[in-house]
Amino acid sequence: MFRFEDPIYLWLLVLIPILVLIRFISYRNQKKRLRKFGDMKLLKELMPDVSRFRPVVKFWLLLAALALLIVMLARPQLGTKISQEKRTGIETIIALDISNSMRAEDIVPSRLDRSKMMVENLVDHFTNDKIGLIVFAGDAFVQLPITSDYVSAKMFLSSIDPSMMATQGTDIAAAIDMATNSFTQEEEIGKAIIVITDGEDHEGGALEAAEAAKKKGMRVYVLGVGSSQGAPIPIPGTGDYMKDNTGNTVMSALNEEMCKQVAAAGGGAYIHVENNSLAQKQLDNELDKLSKKETSTTVYSDYDEQFQAFGILALLLLILEICIFDRRNPLLKNISLFGKRKVAATLLLLFVMSASAQTDRQYIRQGNKQFNAGDYPNAEVSYRKAVEKNPKNPQAVYNLGNALLAQKKDSAAIEQFQSAAKLETNPLRKYQSFHNIGVICQSHKMYGEAIEAYKNALRLNPADDETRYNLVLCQHQKQKQDQNKQNQQQNKNDQNKDDKKDQQKQDQNKDQDKKDKQQEQKPQMSKDNAEQLLNAAMQQEKQTQDRMKKAQQQPQRRNILKNW
Repeated sequence: MFRFEDPIYLWLLVLIPILVLIRFISYRNQKKRLRKFGDMKLLKELMPDVSRFRPVVKFWLLLAALALLIVMLARPQLGTKISQEKRTGIETIIALDISNSMRAEDIVPSRLDRSKMMVENLVDHFTNDKIGLIVFAGDAFVQLPITSDYVSAKMFLSSIDPSMMATQGTDIAAAIDMATNSFTQEEEIGKAIIVITDGEDHEGGALEAAEAAKKKGMRVYVLGVGSSQGAPIPIPGTGDYMKDNTGNTVMSALNEEMCKQVAAAGGGAYIHVENNSLAQKQLDNELDKLSKKETSTTVYSDYDEQFQAFGILALLLLILEICIFDRRNPLLKNISLFGKRKVAATLLLLFVMSASAQTDRQYIRQGNKQFNAGDYPNAEVSYRKAVEKNPKNPQAVYNLGNALLAQKKDSAAIEQFQSAAKLETNPLRKYQSFHNIGVICQSHKMYGEAIEAYKNALRLNPADDETRYNLVLCQHQKQKQDQNKQNQQQNKNDQNKDDKKDQQKQDQNKDQDKKDKQQEQKPQMSKDNAEQLLNAAMQQEKQTQDRMKKAQQQPQRRNILKNW
């Protein structure tokens, strides 16, 4: 996006038409005075060295230089700038409940929309603090790693929806556990976990998780969203409401008692969100009690200064104006540079050259405006045009990756970020491409790829704590993932062994049945045969009991009975 930091100076551009008017009046008066001396054609022949167009060209060059200097004073800004800053604040992880019950409309417009508004207000109130975002339902995952980039926080917030969670339900314990492991390793700094939920905890363990977070020096604050009377849960696009297993409409209500217990266990406070401003004030008062510490952080500002380009152009115009004399040079009298047609052709050529040279930048600026307005598909089109015009422009490729990421086209976004990393020469911007790749892979639980991307990012920016801790978190999660795969493989092997044993037992039973039939055909049964049948029956009963014991000892999968 293009903007002016001090647009008040642009009012000085009013001088341009005023100077043009003064120049026009002065030129007319000059011609009137010349006519008093005689015929204009005769005067022209008497003054062969006087040029008609040179003074005009010099005037317009000075006027253009003045306009550029005025634009410089207004401080034009464009794009983003990466810088390292020292900040004194706290670290906050927001855990947002996006289960289906958050669609309930007992508060306007809905619980989830009100929660998003609350998070946006939180971000607007933060100045020197770090923030992270976790979404949860029946499971939890990191939507935004802890960072000082508030612009990205708002961008990720807009894309949150219950449909992005494959496992529904409400597992507050999983959200608190993940938040506990998502902070940096900074010591003596206040760390707050803000859980925004309607309090329906279907999985349990939230109190234990809050107590564990408190022992690690963190505080758990719970913002309750909804009403105690409850409301049905609408199903998007159908006009119907969600029903339970018995066919009755589900009534979801705020469980304030449970929320208060979790906040008390986490050493924080419970706040009921009825009015955003009041809840925000209460939360600010609670967060102000936490200790603050100075930390170094990477800041991605919205705009970067662009006045240097205007200054260079103004300087070139002034130099050109000085080099052009008011009168023709006798040594160069046979060379005409200021004929009517030649001046028009020269100006047209300069315009075409400048337009073609800036086309990719214009497409980028257009895409930035569309992206900030939330029009991601059209922003993608603009960025693709910029890439088509200049495939080696790393900013266009990187912005295209962001537009694809906003539309949840993660695989295509990764390709663009990889291309941007190859084209980019600035280490900090190149690092951001690798960091984004790591975030996408981490969100899809592709921990191996995420680890490699984070390592590449740290090679370019070793001072970034955010990437380092994301790397450690992914390494920990990958170990758990590998262990789960080993356990599943072991269970599969054990199951195959049990199936083989069952097949062998069935074959033995068939053989025994054949023997029984053969013996039934005999008129009499001997004592030895009777004992064999009795022993076989006892053995079969013992084997059945052993199978039942093994089945009871095997872990059972968790069945989600409530998908809201």
